[in-house]
Amino acid sequence: MDSNLRLIVFDNARELGEKVNISLQKEREIQFNYIVPITASRFSNGEGKAKIEDSVRDKDLYILSDVSNYSISYNFHGMKHYMSPDEHFQDIKRVIGATSGHANRINLIMPLLYQSRQHKRKGRESLDCAIALQELERMGVKSIVTFDAHDPNVANAVPNLPFDNFYPTNIIIDRLIENEDINNSLVVSPDMGAMERARYYAEILGSDVGLFYKRRDLSKVIDGKNPIVEHVYLGSDVKDKDIIVVDDMISSGGSMIETAKVLKEKGARHIYLIVTFALFVDGIEMFEDAYEKGYFDKVYATNLAYVPENIKSKEWYFDVDCSLFIARIIDRLNKKLSLETLHNGKRKVFKRVMDKKGIK
Repeated sequence: MDSNLRLIVFDNARELGEKVNISLQKEREIQFNYIVPITASRFSNGEGKAKIEDSVRDKDLYILSDVSNYSISYNFHGMKHYMSPDEHFQDIKRVIGATSGHANRINLIMPLLYQSRQHKRKGRESLDCAIALQELERMGVKSIVTFDAHDPNVANAVPNLPFDNFYPTNIIIDRLIENEDINNSLVVSPDMGAMERARYYAEILGSDVGLFYKRRDLSKVIDGKNPIVEHVYLGSDVKDKDIIVVDDMISSGGSMIETAKVLKEKGARHIYLIVTFALFVDGIEMFEDAYEKGYFDKVYATNLAYVPENIKSKEWYFDVDCSLFIARIIDRLNKKLSLETLHNGKRKVFKRVMDKKGIK
């Protein structure tokens, strides 16, 4: 029997969780299934319950859930109903409650942080992400692991709860330079919010940084936002450059496509769109059309959030596997080792970039 480490993997993260399980076995050089089976069922009126199918007494428990997965459904009053992030989060709390306090330590791995886009309050707005984190802390969660949080400062809502926000940047860069011939590169941020991320990519790749400014019509509000009038580019000349556009997520993807279109019109050679989470909430027709028109060459995104198979099979999409990264995080947490090398692994990928460029 191996250590007290156990995994609880929701159906919304089944594929990723099974890969993490295999990676843990390889890391620890042992054939042992760390996944504890659970049942998360629903009554016909939509109410739910959770049951843990094996003992977790005195175990170091790691719960993995992808709250962004929109493919999980159940029958609600005789109709097919797809689960929302709110329902996924409620199931997380049900599983925590089902442990009945027997687990030694409950750790939650939520790659896309629940309600991370509602991380700050303006006027009479709810502060959902902070409230959710405080609720998890009250329920007994001892640490939270997430990736590329929309605003890492939301951790201030739970100052006494360990909150680790990791970035898959180095893994993505490694895959990018492995597959693409990038020499004369320029990193571009699609808006002000992604500038820090773009700066990191530029430092690793040894390139300049460009920025897009979204000019909005403040006299109108559409779908809760002031509509974008124009994407204004600020930066060095993009002509004949290999452009890397980076952001935390693709939601509808409109801003990314518009950014790529403007860059292409300015003479960019290749354009690669890089994100941690590719949600594609409005479908893929826009990306299919943009790809056919030559606005971009490829989308690089991680498997930390659900992406439909019909998108992953597209020639313009590259799926970056982060399961080994998660396994190493879990392994170190369980062994109470430092996470510093996982938080900051730039030296290794920087050397890879230099070797690719033939620089000693």
